[in-house]
Amino acid sequence: MTEIRHIVFDIGKVLIHYDPNLPFQRIIPDPDERAEFFATVCTHDWNIEQDRGRSWAEAEDLLIDEFPEHEEQIRAFRRYWSEMVPHAYEDSVAVMTGLIEAGHDVTMLTNFAADTFAEARKMYPFLNAPRGVTVSGEVGLIKPDVAIYQRHATDFGLEPAHSVFIDDSLPNVEGARAAGWQAVHFTGAEQLKADLRALGVEV
Repeated sequence: MTEIRHIVFDIGKVLIHYDPNLPFQRIIPDPDERAEFFATVCTHDWNIEQDRGRSWAEAEDLLIDEFPEHEEQIRAFRRYWSEMVPHAYEDSVAVMTGLIEAGHDVTMLTNFAADTFAEARKMYPFLNAPRGVTVSGEVGLIKPDVAIYQRHATDFGLEPAHSVFIDDSLPNVEGARAAGWQAVHFTGAEQLKADLRALGVEV
């Protein structure tokens, strides 16, 4: 078994909850209308470009040009972003902080817009506990692009074969494996503990 020397956590849906529906249940109460809005206006593909580094101002302008009738709802996405991340997953946070306290090398690698990540760090101080973080919006690369894993490994001196990446997204898990890392698909804290123990990491 290859020894694990570096443990890398994703953040959204691993350490903190994320759901854009939360504020929009108030903004667009009708569920069908809300689903249509996310499918056609503030889409996943639109939002991921902010994770790649596009500014919110540019992102909003692009959509408002195309959907002027939705200006208020478009601006609400960033305005009420903090409501989309209402709580941490205390059990998986405890796994991460326990690994750090036990002396493991822990870092984070996340698809996150730069400004909302700065906000998240204030909301959730445990995000400052690991040795460091690669934020997609700061480096202009996003998972599952192999380049972002390579960038993280270079910046933090990780040996890919001795690194394990933890993410809730299977494509991102596969991206890490394509970069030569070991990887775990996150489905919950108890399974994460079992997966880490199977890799020889005591939790």
